[in-house]
Amino acid sequence: MKSKILPAPLKPGDLLRVIAPSGALREFEAFERSIEIWRSRGYQVEISPKVDDKWGYLASTDENRRNQLAAAWQDPDCRGILCARGGFGSTRILENWHWQQNSEFPKWLIGFSDITALLWSLYNVGISSVHGPVLTTLVDEPDWSIERLFNWVEGRSVASIKGCGWGGRIATGILLPGNLTVATHLLSTPIQPNFDGVILALEDVTEAPYRIDRMLTQWRLSGVLAKVRGIALGGFTRCEAPPNVPSFSVEEVLRDRLGDLGIPVVSDLPFGHNSPNAALPVGVEATLDADAGTLVINN
Repeated sequence: MKSKILPAPLKPGDLLRVIAPSGALREFEAFERSIEIWRSRGYQVEISPKVDDKWGYLASTDENRRNQLAAAWQDPDCRGILCARGGFGSTRILENWHWQQNSEFPKWLIGFSDITALLWSLYNVGISSVHGPVLTTLVDEPDWSIERLFNWVEGRSVASIKGCGWGGRIATGILLPGNLTVATHLLSTPIQPNFDGVILALEDVTEAPYRIDRMLTQWRLSGVLAKVRGIALGGFTRCEAPPNVPSFSVEEVLRDRLGDLGIPVVSDLPFGHNSPNAALPVGVEATLDADAGTLVINN
């Protein structure tokens, strides 16, 4: 297993930068209230210029969004980067992108959904990040989920999360969480990570069962699932078939496509697009127990 560089724990007074690397910001009230959660914990939160711009469905042009990321990443006073929202667009700014590293780095990067591309890109250069609420969703998280996020980035341990174990052993590996759709589109690109020894944690939203089937079939055909030690499944939110259309349920698709791999699988874990979205560190050792139905971060 490849060890990851964990950013230094955050502490009140640290400067955090807000960026919008993906879709155009729409949920302004939730965005402002989530920023206040960070400020109420004593953090300085600086909003990058042009965060509320729009360029089609994107939060400003690729150049502007890439500049936001670069400015935050290269700022020696910035200790963490908070992503405004998901949507689509982070993969576009990763073309010809290189994470600069020096004595001031690394720093925390927090987000999920479309932010998966940034999390996995950082993973490839050995830096841990957090698959967790963005600034348009944090305010809707239950207290325990918000506290879990702060516990991890401030250097404290986090509790295990529990779902539905499918039976079949215990696996320990490097945790790699992400959105299924985004992750699927990273396969066979330079951003695809090495899946050897990984516990893959996946979630998704508004994907019909046949599309979940199509993506998981691509994973099977690619051969990468043969390298994975276990699979943790979060929420598959609003993934029902259209009314009056013959279909499997998303649960049936997941069982069919993942149940015969001979590795531990736990489903219904509390992370993903539907609150709660428990923060999951990227690139740290975790244990998946398919009998107890638990995912444990090995601190």
